[in-house]
Amino acid sequence: MVKKMVAALCLLAGQQLSAQVKWVNMDTAFAGLPASVHVYRTQDPLDGKPNIAWYVEADLKDRSLIFSADTTLNRRQTPSQFYERNHQPLLVVNCTFFSFATNRNLNTVIRNGELVGYNIHSLPGKGKDTLTYRHPLGSAIGISRKRKADVAWLYTDSSKRFAYARQESLSAWRDSVETPGFKTFTARSKNGSGFHKWKMQTAVGGGPVLLQNGEIKVTNEEEVKFTGKGLTDKHPRTAMGYTASGKLIVMVIEGRNPGVAEGASLEQEARLLKDLGCAEALNLDGGGSSCMLVNGKETIKPSDKQQRPVPAVFIISRK
Repeated sequence: MVKKMVAALCLLAGQQLSAQVKWVNMDTAFAGLPASVHVYRTQDPLDGKPNIAWYVEADLKDRSLIFSADTTLNRRQTPSQFYERNHQPLLVVNCTFFSFATNRNLNTVIRNGELVGYNIHSLPGKGKDTLTYRHPLGSAIGISRKRKADVAWLYTDSSKRFAYARQESLSAWRDSVETPGFKTFTARSKNGSGFHKWKMQTAVGGGPVLLQNGEIKVTNEEEVKFTGKGLTDKHPRTAMGYTASGKLIVMVIEGRNPGVAEGASLEQEARLLKDLGCAEALNLDGGGSSCMLVNGKETIKPSDKQQRPVPAVFIISRK
C-alpha cells in the first residue's frame, strides 16, 4: 500500500512539473495595439520555481504589419534607443549574440532583403588546441516577402548576396583551417549539398534551434553554443518561433531575480514555445541582453537593472 502511495505521489509530481503555464492577455496594458497583435504574460511557476515570462503574438498575414530588423555598425544601442530611431514601432526585441570587444553581431541579420550581419563559422580552440578551429552553422529565423517564416541553419559570407540555408542541422567539425569556404560545408553534408538560397526579406540569428517539426530538439552541440552548466542553467531568455497557422511568437523570460523570476533553461524555454503551438523556434541572445518593448514599454525587467546596449534588434511596426 505504501509503495502504491509513493508511486502515485511521484506520478502527480511529474504531472505538475510538466503542466502548462497559464497565460494572461495583457493587451490593455499597451494602448494602441492592432487587432492582429496580442501580448500575454505568465507568472505561474516553472517547474516549481518563480517565473515571469511574456510573449507577443503577431499575425504574419496582416499586410498592415511590417516585420524588420535594425543594426548598427561597430557600436551598440539600447532597445529604447532603437525604438526612438525607428519611429516608435509596436515591438522592439534584442536578437543576435555579439562581441563586447568589437560591438559586432556574431549572427546573421537580413534587413530589406540584404545581408548586413554574418554568422561566425570558425571558433578558435583553447589551451592545447589553440591552432585548431571548430566550424558550426549558426541558426536564424527569417520572414520572406510572402510572409512565410522559416528557421534554418545558415552559411553566410560577405562575398555572397544571399545566405545559404539547410533545413537540417550540420554537426560542427574541428580542423586547422581558419576560414573554410562554402564548398567545404557542402562537402560535409550527408544529403548532397543540402543548401539552398535563403531569400528572406528579414532575418535575425541566434541559436541554438529549440523546436523542429513541432518537437523539442535543441541543437546546442551542433551549433557549439553553450558548454557545461550553460546548457541547463536558468537564465533570462529571448526566443522567436512561429505556428503552422502563421502566427509569429516573440518571447522573453525574466531571470536572475531571486525569489521573483529565476529564468529558464533551454529545455524549459523550448517547452513553453511548444506548448504555444510553435512549429519551429530558436533561442536568441539572453542574459543581460534580454529585453522586449511593446509600444515603448518594457515587459520583463532586464537582469542588468537597466537595458543593455545591443548591435541589432527585431522590430514589428505598422505601415
